[in-house]
Amino acid sequence: MTRPLLVFRLRITLTWLTLLLLPSLATYGQINQEPKQLEGVGITEHLDAQVPLDLAFTDENGQAVTLGKYFQPGRPVVLTLNYYACPMLCTLQLNELVKTLKQMPWTPGNEFEIVTVSFNPQETHALARLKKQNYFKEYGRPEAAAGWHFLTGRQTDIQKLTETVGFRYRWDEQSQQYVHAAVAVILTPQGRISRYLKTIVYDSTTLRMSLAEAQEGKYRSTVDDVLLFCFHYDPAGGRYTLAATSIVRAGGILTVLILGTYLVTVWVRSSRHKQPNETTNRK
Repeated sequence: MTRPLLVFRLRITLTWLTLLLLPSLATYGQINQEPKQLEGVGITEHLDAQVPLDLAFTDENGQAVTLGKYFQPGRPVVLTLNYYACPMLCTLQLNELVKTLKQMPWTPGNEFEIVTVSFNPQETHALARLKKQNYFKEYGRPEAAAGWHFLTGRQTDIQKLTETVGFRYRWDEQSQQYVHAAVAVILTPQGRISRYLKTIVYDSTTLRMSLAEAQEGKYRSTVDDVLLFCFHYDPAGGRYTLAATSIVRAGGILTVLILGTYLVTVWVRSSRHKQPNETTNRK
């Protein structure tokens, strides 16, 4: 294969790749633009901020408690913000948390505590108790019941807590649901923010190391945000859904890039093998 012919083929390949990629990239960019329904919703990291430990809540047994009750020397705390009637995202987050906890040798109540707070002031401790029962049936470690707490509270205390940790959410009148993100906030035994895990798929090693860091008083910012890519709020269906179209398109773009690289490599290798033969034939 002559050099001009090889260059010509490379140009044709790059042209086709460009034509294939442009529609996908344009659509991909549109999908990842923030939907109107998500305006004002998200997570703002407030590392090293002190969580108010005097905030008043009600536990799953109907007892009045303060947040500081769950902070003890040597025990970091995993704080999750959910509402118990959430039709999808909160359930997914807590289900995945249970799966991760089952893989860990550490147990809530021994090495660390978990505090789940409903940000819906209308929810009652009876609903919180039902949620706890359901998750512990799946968890299979009854001894951990003393270390995972499901709380409800008044709007003023909820707002102080969510503002402190940077959890921004809002009520959507059309769907009659809260629009929110999923996050686990790792707190030191003194109640200071150590790390954010902004995902619903937890890795047991990452969770354990995050707790160990919090125990030592270390603070780490989040490198990436998986949640906002993987999940979006569907106003038509009134729920959060997995953005499969985003993943498919991303996979399609990657496939085209790999295919193009492969074709270019094959043509280059073919050209190198043919050039000596062509030189020999000329002689």
